[in-house]
Amino acid sequence: MLQALRNKLHGWPTIVVLGICVFAVAFFGIESYFMSQTETFVAKVGKHEISQQQFQDRLNRLRRQDSERMGAQFDASVYEKPEMKQRVLDAMIDQQLLQQANDDLGLKVSDQAVRDSIAAIPAFQTDGRFDPAAYRAALAGAGQTPAMFESDVRTSLALSLLPDALAASTIVSDEDVQRFIDLQMQRRDLRYVVLPKPAPADATVTDAEIESYYKAHQADFMNPEQVSVKYLEVNGADLKVDEQPGDAELRKRYEDEKQRFVQPEQRLVSHILVNVPKNATPEQQKAALAKAEKIAAQATPENFAKLAEQDSDDLGSRRQGGDLGWLEKGVTNAAFDEALFSLQKGRISKPVLSDEGYHILWLRDVRSGQAKPFEEVRAQLVQEASSGARERKYAEVAGKLADKTYQNPASLEPAAQELGLTIKDSGLFPRSGGSGIAADPKVVQAAFSDDVLAQGNNSGLLELAPNHAVVIHVDRHVPAAAKPLAEVRDAVRQKILDERVAAAAKKQADELLRRLEKGEDMAALAASAGASVQSAAGAVRMQPDVPQPVREAAFLLPHPKPGASAFQAVALQDGGYALLAVDKVQGADASKVSAQQREMLRQSMIRAYGEVATEGYLDALKKRTEIKVAKDRM
Repeated sequence: MLQALRNKLHGWPTIVVLGICVFAVAFFGIESYFMSQTETFVAKVGKHEISQQQFQDRLNRLRRQDSERMGAQFDASVYEKPEMKQRVLDAMIDQQLLQQANDDLGLKVSDQAVRDSIAAIPAFQTDGRFDPAAYRAALAGAGQTPAMFESDVRTSLALSLLPDALAASTIVSDEDVQRFIDLQMQRRDLRYVVLPKPAPADATVTDAEIESYYKAHQADFMNPEQVSVKYLEVNGADLKVDEQPGDAELRKRYEDEKQRFVQPEQRLVSHILVNVPKNATPEQQKAALAKAEKIAAQATPENFAKLAEQDSDDLGSRRQGGDLGWLEKGVTNAAFDEALFSLQKGRISKPVLSDEGYHILWLRDVRSGQAKPFEEVRAQLVQEASSGARERKYAEVAGKLADKTYQNPASLEPAAQELGLTIKDSGLFPRSGGSGIAADPKVVQAAFSDDVLAQGNNSGLLELAPNHAVVIHVDRHVPAAAKPLAEVRDAVRQKILDERVAAAAKKQADELLRRLEKGEDMAALAASAGASVQSAAGAVRMQPDVPQPVREAAFLLPHPKPGASAFQAVALQDGGYALLAVDKVQGADASKVSAQQREMLRQSMIRAYGEVATEGYLDALKKRTEIKVAKDRM
């Protein structure tokens, strides 16, 4: 065949055609043989990619938060719906746009803002003051370092920089506040009649009607899809570990790791901050330095607190006379650290430049680092040794479980026999989850996944909590199915009767409303229906003694003409109806709104306008930023 092809490749026409083919391949296709580009992003905002892992991490975190918040009411299937995934991704895109806008506009979170935010967290405080020891202990318990946590705080604060700036530029006048108060606290004089439900025109329901209704509304009478799973569980808390180490081993570990038990040197410091504006001119920088040098020249230990209250631009500490509490190395920025840890006790520094401006430091006291004695940390060493052994044992068993169930994907038996584990049963549960392990969204998601449910494979190792995991295998699958008519016959009959009552109630309400609009007396109409008129003079939007549907309808009706009323028939939550009359509309009672309440309302309006402005700004950013979304990877 090759020889035949070679024989035909002669002559100038063949050479021309071959040349064209070589040109086309060289410029349009050959790079695909050398460069394989596999795009894995879920979204791409400009040049920044949001990876599948980042998206899944965010989705899982939100799912866990909702599960903890809602408990038994949590529906895990909500997070599998495309609209929920899209909302989560939209939020991530907005955050990326805000971060890019911060970079473009030169907006940065200052070190001081990060410190103030962390210091304000109650979990890090003792007696209302920031406690470095509590801070370190809380982070260690969460598996985070100070640098990691501070980075998270900085990122969180950065997302509010632009919205805060837009809100700060919003002006809400006294007239705006008053108009809002008049609208929000508007008063209306109401009359209403809650009509008794009439009897249905026909209370007889035939078998044929029941069967017809059941067939037409079968989706209302379904048993949900359910599965039950067999599972193998490994829990570090239940694993047996070797005996506790003796004193000799503990002492050796103490000596080897003695540096861990040395309290770091801490310094009690106060400061005065002279702010330097971002992008400050040379004149502004010189003025700030001159002011800082003047304060430093005046400062003494006796008057430092007073000067801080008068002159410091750090609003967080000025009320405490500039007190920053006990600080360790690494808590502040490098320039601040260097100046603080080079000072002698009782001395006041010259101005120190940082990102925020110039600091004048007063070193009030020093705690030298000292090692805790062995006896004081022995219990900690025992606990660490026991925890370490348990974690190693868990990692070993969990690793073997993952391997064995992967090697034998169709059954849990081989892994159970080799590891000495008991196969457990979850019982049936729907996509909304159940009890036991079925309360964990990861288990529900895996149980209804294609790989586990449709393909019949074991799941991967599903971590329920630290050192606690399961592998599941679907044991039984019950598809969604309509309940038998015999089981729901009474419910169907009641549905039919309820609909007849609702139709009769609407017909009655419409007829009474027509007569009311023609001028008949409301009290007489109410009496004819076996009801009475209720009045609410000066009712407000949150009037507690007026049924909610009536109250909401009352404030949606147009203002009545002078000397007249506005009427409406209102559907109630139980299927009944009410007749409503709005007789008068008045503005807010200004005497009931204090100056403090007005200012709080002004701030709320500023925040609301800021949110609207932020949404508009984000819309503008989206129009000029290339955004790609890969829905098939969500």
